[in-house]
Amino acid sequence: MTLRRRQLPAVLYEKALTSSLPDGPKDQTKKSNGQDETRHPMRLPFFYGWVIIVVTFVTMAIGVNARTAFSLFFPPILDEFGWERGITAGAFSFGFLVSAAVSPLIGRLMDRFGPRAVMELGVALMGGGLLLAPLTTQPWHLYLTIGVMVGAGSVCLGYSGQSLFLPNWFIRRRGLAMGLAFAGVGIGSMTLLPWVQHMIEQTGWRTACTAMGILVFAVLAPINLLLRKRPEDIGLLPDGDAAPSASSAKPVSNIVDPEWAGTDWTLRRAIATARFWWIALGYFGGLYIWYAVQVHQTKYLLDIGFSPAVAVWALGAVSLLGIPGQIWLGHLSDRIGRESIWAASCLGFAICFAALIALKIYPSLMLVYLMVLAQGALGYGLTSIMGAVVLEIFQGKHYGSIFGTIMLAALAGGAAGPWLTGFLHDLSGSYTLAFAIGIAVSGLSAMAIWMASPGKIRAVAGQLHRVHG
Repeated sequence: MTLRRRQLPAVLYEKALTSSLPDGPKDQTKKSNGQDETRHPMRLPFFYGWVIIVVTFVTMAIGVNARTAFSLFFPPILDEFGWERGITAGAFSFGFLVSAAVSPLIGRLMDRFGPRAVMELGVALMGGGLLLAPLTTQPWHLYLTIGVMVGAGSVCLGYSGQSLFLPNWFIRRRGLAMGLAFAGVGIGSMTLLPWVQHMIEQTGWRTACTAMGILVFAVLAPINLLLRKRPEDIGLLPDGDAAPSASSAKPVSNIVDPEWAGTDWTLRRAIATARFWWIALGYFGGLYIWYAVQVHQTKYLLDIGFSPAVAVWALGAVSLLGIPGQIWLGHLSDRIGRESIWAASCLGFAICFAALIALKIYPSLMLVYLMVLAQGALGYGLTSIMGAVVLEIFQGKHYGSIFGTIMLAALAGGAAGPWLTGFLHDLSGSYTLAFAIGIAVSGLSAMAIWMASPGKIRAVAGQLHRVHG
């Protein structure tokens, strides 16, 4: 039977064995921490996966932007204490190193305890760090609160932590679901950050920081109790599908490589494969180009003669365009494949770097618009598929450990991009070489994910004709 591109199966599964599917609406029994637990199917008028999306959306809106708010606290902290910029900003950079260091541990905790425990740990760390930061009197206080506590908490509450369980809830609409959930970051940046800035201007950075800490505890602590690791834990199937019966259509598998999909992937086995290292290289490059642009874009536009209003508008417009960009590209990845969308997003950053180089010669608003459009509408699609790529290659009970370890490389790229870009500027007096390297890294990242080829392990819903042609 040949499936047309838009035709979706009644039930789509991606396990190596069909016996992993629930047999019907009866109670599900599983072992958790050595004890048998009976799982009654949750009966709701809608799929519980959409509750997971809403909780993740809100968590990303607050959790990611609570960390980003340091850029707003930075100027008043400098004014109050008179510390060197490098020492003060180093607290945020140190937080990146902390995030990278704890990422594999968070993955292991997710495998063992599930999302509720991991998210509440993140709430305690981030909320506690934000509440303690206003007590700062010495630089090391910032490194402990903003660096260690907020940095570690952000791994749990941000892209990495959500990608450890969210992909389990969807197969056909996995990319769309990730895009919708992660769009919370853009909404949060447009709502929370102006509120924080207003509070800083009215009452000072300490009050604003305390308010963010209270918000983290008051909102995220209760709603994250709604999370579940996978639909099977509450007797459901991914995508909200009904359990197959004798009279229903036969479930359709999206597995392209049964031998690979049937492997019990541990971290040790995964590290021994070329695919693991291709993904690590691709993710290193992805966050390298993301943060190289994000950190230096505003200063560069000011340096070449644009007004502060234009520079600030460009940064905000990128976040705004990133909202539909993430959703649209996530949905499109469910139709044409993860590799194609990763390549398209890398192309967006390559165009962005090229436009920035051209702006030095032709300082035109049209090039600014092109840079903003390419970065937001295309580049931001990277986040919608990061979890899906790893899950569709290394799916299994050790997925969290594998993804967390790969995120070491990604976060290293996020730290290296801004640093090397700034270093090359200081060395040469120009951003041209650094931005040219950004174009090359964009191409390298796209190639790496093509080499990893998640579509050769499990096909997305829109490509099932490759499996059942």
